[in-house]
Amino acid sequence: MMRSWAVFDSPVQNALHTMKYRRNIGLGESFAAQMAEFFRSLEWSVDILMPVPLGKNRMKERGYNQVALVARPLAYKVGLDYKSGALWKARETRSQVGLTISQRRENVHGAYQADAQVVKRKSVVLMDDVATTGSTILACTDALLSAGAKEVYAITIARALSHHDLTRV
Repeated sequence: MMRSWAVFDSPVQNALHTMKYRRNIGLGESFAAQMAEFFRSLEWSVDILMPVPLGKNRMKERGYNQVALVARPLAYKVGLDYKSGALWKARETRSQVGLTISQRRENVHGAYQADAQVVKRKSVVLMDDVATTGSTILACTDALLSAGAKEVYAITIARALSHHDLTRV
C-alpha cells in the first residue's frame, strides 16, 4: 500500500526542489512536522521507517539523501525505529527523470538490496520524495520482501499526477 501526503505541484514541488537541488536541508524537518498527523491517520501497524537510498555516486554528488532528511524526524515524531542503512542501492542507475514507464522499471529492476537481519519479520514503511510511476518503490519493496520483511508500506511526500488530470489523486 502506498500513500502520498501531497500532489507534486506548487508549492510542494518548489519546496522539494529547493531541498533537493539548492541544499536547503532545513526543509526536511518542516516536511516531517507537516506529515506527522497524516502518517498517524493511516493507522499502519509498522515497525521500521526507512528512506529510499541514493546510489554512492549521487550521494557523493549531493552530500545528503533528501528523503532521509524527512524520514528521520518523521520516524521520531511518530515513534518508529529509523533504519537508513538496512536498504541500499547495489548498483548505480541513471536518473529516472525523462524516462518512460518501461524504461524506469528496467532502470531500477534489481538495483536494491536489504539487510535480512534488520528487516526479517518486520513491517516496514519505505519513504521516497516523489512517486511518479512507482518503479523505485516497487524495486525497493522487492528487495525488502526478498530479505524477509513481513510487509512493506510506502509513503511519499508527493505524488506526480498526469498533467491531463490534476484533480485525480
